[in-house]
Formats: sequence, C-alpha cells, structure tokens
Amino acid sequence: MKTLLKSVKLILRHQPGKGAWTYHLVIPGTKDIQGSWGEMKVSGTIDGYEFKDINLAPVTNADKMISVNSAIRKAINKGGGDEVIVTMYMTSDNKLSSKDQLLDCFNDAGILKEFKALPNDEREEIITTILSQPNESRLEQKIMDVVRKLLYRGDNRGM
Repeated sequence: MKTLLKSVKLILRHQPGKGAWTYHLVIPGTKDIQGSWGEMKVSGTIDGYEFKDINLAPVTNADKMISVNSAIRKAINKGGGDEVIVTMYMTSDNKLSSKDQLLDCFNDAGILKEFKALPNDEREEIITTILSQPNESRLEQKIMDVVRKLLYRGDNRGM
C-alpha cells in the first residue's frame, strides 16, 4: 500500500450544489496518479475517524479528491472550511510494477517458454508496453493480448 498522506492538515471544502461532492478534500501530490473512476481506492483516517476504500476521484490536470459524506462529518464534528488531519494510503494498487512480476504472470499462463523464444528487442518492447499502462484494466488487456498471441504461436508450432 502506497502512503499518500501522513498526518497532513487539509481544509474540508464546501461547494453547495455539487451533490456527493458538496464536501470534499483535495489530496495534494496526486495529480500524476493514473486511473479512472472506481479504479483508485483509498483508506485512512480523517481526524482519527477510519474510512476504507473510498474512491479517489480523478480531476483533469489537478490533484485528485475524495468526497466526505455526512457520516464522516458528523463523526468528526467538522464542516466546510474546517481543518482536518488526514492520513491516507492507496488500497487498490495491485498493478504489476516489475519485469519479474510480469514474467511470473507469463509463467502462470504457460507462455514463458514462447516469450523467451522471441527476439530480445521484441521481448523488451512487450515488457515496456505492458508496464507503462496507466491503469489495471489496460494493463490486464495488454497482458491478455500477449498471452493469446503466444498461446496461438505455441499451438501452431506443435502441429
């Protein structure tokens, strides 16, 4: 789990008419975290109140934010404009992040031998392409594309 904030003072923002986002926190340093709505989950505490698996909402070219619902606001007795102390970490970062993890995945899929038979430059391009995907769903799709391609190649060699 990647720590995003550790005992950081933030202002509970209030914007009337924003539905679930009427009360929210902007999470500093999160602009470059890649992911779509529902893929980025965070857990932690706000003024000691524990929350789990809240969506970290993407904001175009800005830091991400989380909605602070009425249950949390009542528990911490805070409203718009009040300062809160936040500790937060990512709970959805299950994305492959290394070549070794990817090779283990290929081994589990039964295609490691076929992958290693590819020319070095093609192997490196596949690894770079997969590991550079911005979110888990795209990463999984790229892995499945390679698995299908290499399974097909392996089946045709055995014929």
